[in-house]
Amino acid sequence: MVKESRRREILSVLGAVGASALAGCGTPSDGETNSQDSGTAGPWPMYSVDAANVGSLPDQSGPRENITTQWSFRTNDEVYSSPAVADGTVYVGSSDKTVYAIDAESGTETWAFDTDGVVYSSPAVVGGTVYVGCHDTKLYAIDAESGEQEWVFSEPGNNLWTPAVANGTVYVGSWDNNLYAVDSESGEQEWLFETGGVIQASPAVADGTVYVGSDDDTVYALDAESGTEQWTLQTGGFVQSAPAVVDGTVYVGSHDDTVYAIDAESGEEQWRYEMLGSLNSSPAVADGRVYLGNIDGFVYAVDAATGEEQWKYRTDGYVSTPAVVGDTVYAGSRDNSVYGLDAESGEVLWTFETGSRVESSPAVADGTVYVGSDDQSVYALTEE
Repeated sequence: MVKESRRREILSVLGAVGASALAGCGTPSDGETNSQDSGTAGPWPMYSVDAANVGSLPDQSGPRENITTQWSFRTNDEVYSSPAVADGTVYVGSSDKTVYAIDAESGTETWAFDTDGVVYSSPAVVGGTVYVGCHDTKLYAIDAESGEQEWVFSEPGNNLWTPAVANGTVYVGSWDNNLYAVDSESGEQEWLFETGGVIQASPAVADGTVYVGSDDDTVYALDAESGTEQWTLQTGGFVQSAPAVVDGTVYVGSHDDTVYAIDAESGEEQWRYEMLGSLNSSPAVADGRVYLGNIDGFVYAVDAATGEEQWKYRTDGYVSTPAVVGDTVYAGSRDNSVYGLDAESGEVLWTFETGSRVESSPAVADGTVYVGSDDQSVYALTEE
């Protein structure tokens, strides 16, 4: 079992490294985020934008042509972590066991926080605090300005993944098969829910419900306050994709090579779309489309209401969770590149080559794409 879990961890690093993570308690309509916490500060404060993991900012814009490197920041090991951007600072983890705060404009280090394990997790920045899971079995709360530890929640022997933060609670999955709800102020456990398998992706939180996938091939819906099970849906493979929740529908991928659309209230399947490989990454949803990066090397766009394919674009490697900003889709690939694609047609607008595989998911803020690479660097990409 240990060897199998480690194999699945390696498979999951690209998109489920989040594995996920918020204004209002309802699911967002196009152009709205679902932060569910007035303390959220920033255009991309956590994995896939918010606690509902929508992965999109339709009313914003990002670079579409003449791409240049605004800056690159060097860590001491691979950067799988997906950056978060808040209050003019980029927060990101590294396999060098460190969480970094980087000035978004200049690329200079603001602070560095040392842990005892690799940091695959994407940080979540809410209310002046950075929350991040780590492979030293700990969930950290770090002061966003100073880099000082506020508290630590630990589950010995069990790695913790990307958290989602909503309404004063941090939700985080673990290798011990449990989803934990932790008070964001004190770090005290509020409840735990045991699934039948390892949780290796960020949960999604919307309308008072937490949605999470597990290696027992199941998607769970839990009451956000109590942890009580609301419904489950069985897929044909283990679920390391972070769910995205938009307009009353849960979109999630599975290792049965399928993405599912599920009614958020009842748990009934609405449609499914089959691809050519397992889906670890999280869907991004914008303007009536679901965008997917897959192990088969394709970026897909499918109709959010019907699941019908709109277009697909092939890269030469495993594709990370996409980010959709305005009329552009951004995604990283294990072919060492970051892509900008037209959201309507799938036409490639630009590519940017790094020194190694791009397993980090892009974050986009103020016209700049921030993304990590296995070449040990974080890049800020913008138009000339």
